[in-house]
Amino acid sequence: MYSKAYIPYGGGFSSPFCRWQGSFQNDHPVELGAATAKRWLATKGFDPKMFDYLYLGKTVTQRYTFYSAMWAAAMVGNPNIPALLISQACSTSTTVINLAAMGVEQGLYSNVFCLMADKMSNGPHITWPNPLGQGGQPIVENWVLDHFSYDPYGEVSMIQTAENVAQKMGNASKEECDAVTLRRYEQYKDALAHDRAFQKRYMFPTEFAISRKEKGTLVTDEGITKTTKEGLAKLKPILPGGVHTFGSQTHPADGNCGLIVTTKEKAKELSADKNIEIQLLSYGYARVEKACMGMAPVPASRMALEKAGLTIKDIKATKTHNPFVINDIYMARELGMDVIKFNNYGSSIVFGHPQGPTVGRLLLETIEELVLLGGGYGLVTGCAAGDTGATLILKVT
Repeated sequence: MYSKAYIPYGGGFSSPFCRWQGSFQNDHPVELGAATAKRWLATKGFDPKMFDYLYLGKTVTQRYTFYSAMWAAAMVGNPNIPALLISQACSTSTTVINLAAMGVEQGLYSNVFCLMADKMSNGPHITWPNPLGQGGQPIVENWVLDHFSYDPYGEVSMIQTAENVAQKMGNASKEECDAVTLRRYEQYKDALAHDRAFQKRYMFPTEFAISRKEKGTLVTDEGITKTTKEGLAKLKPILPGGVHTFGSQTHPADGNCGLIVTTKEKAKELSADKNIEIQLLSYGYARVEKACMGMAPVPASRMALEKAGLTIKDIKATKTHNPFVINDIYMARELGMDVIKFNNYGSSIVFGHPQGPTVGRLLLETIEELVLLGGGYGLVTGCAAGDTGATLILKVT
């Protein structure tokens, strides 16, 4: 549990997310994330040199990964601070924020910038030496697609882990999955109401490369699939006997986000509204049985709730990274929640999953939802590759 870690109100941004092979496909994600962060800091009037540490969250290897964290700090505008690269699949943002909060808690840092940036587009194709292969043939790995398709420990694809959870539940159906998927899309449309009033509270326009000489600006999510009850009903399960279709799972995406983790005093100084206080309260983590990834947010959330001295009934806003809709159905049943009433304003099943920044965006959305509700406790959770999960709990006053 934390007692000294805070986020300034307005102290974070997310780029729009775009479906892979879209507008961000030509940019190096770290360069794009750092450039977006530098522009965002300038609009806030924040000097990048006020930070004493930077965490970079990134999961897909890219050129210059070896130097990427320090490179990012320099590109953001502070070449004089150390930085650390964190990669924990879909829990990357959660872990970055947790480490920043722990550092502030211990007095190791006073003001940390957390930058999360990834792109699934044009994923690297890697050739690994294999001297024992036939004729010395190398091993070839598609960094993005191969990891979706196979876990070397669980020995199954990611979608199979979701179907394993559905089978263990016993009474999950395609019709229920379709209904919750449609609900998530309707919730996302609420974020677009009144000229995207909700999204504009945290989303920052992002400049991207169209060509070597031409740039464009993306202001809203790109590649959202229109979803209807009739459309979902027509889709067939991907795996024989399964409950998930291409409609009830997320899609690979590109994007970035950033936020500040600091002390209570500094958060108030930097806050866009001195009357709003955002405190990080606790972190929970879990690893569940092999090839049952979608179960992991439940024990992670129970740990975080226990550390914060709360129950799920105390939580006013919940956001989940839900690569498969069964995640939400399982969590709702296990924790006694109404699956219809959380993930307001959408979730990653709708706007996509760039991995590194996904949970960071969910956290920013949770803050804004709680502000609109007049304050309260928020829970942000999600599963991650390797049957793991992580949860953050925060309080908005």
